[in-house]
Amino acid sequence: MKPKDILFKWIEAFNNADVEAIENLYDDNAINHQVANAPVQGKQAIGKMFRNDFSSTKMVCIVENIFEDGDWVILEWRDPLGLRGCGFFQVINNKIVLQRGYWDKLSFIKQHNPSGE
Repeated sequence: MKPKDILFKWIEAFNNADVEAIENLYDDNAINHQVANAPVQGKQAIGKMFRNDFSSTKMVCIVENIFEDGDWVILEWRDPLGLRGCGFFQVINNKIVLQRGYWDKLSFIKQHNPSGE
């Protein structure tokens, strides 16, 4: 499969909050670094991160653009509330080995918790 194919599987799993499917897309020693947070290493730890995120917030990834170059695929996205960001995924042997995401954490918090609680 091409990196773009893996990304489409990731987007589908993400939009369904399917943590098991998401986790299975990562290499055992993968790193997920959402630059607003500390890096998370290992597919089980990444699964735990998503499980925690999905338990507290409804998240949806709406694709704006996808670019593929060699082992890399880049996703430009938005959510229904207007937050925008991008993610870089390095895919080797059909597994995500590195994911780096860029988005505005303060805007995310304000949109998903407007009362500040």
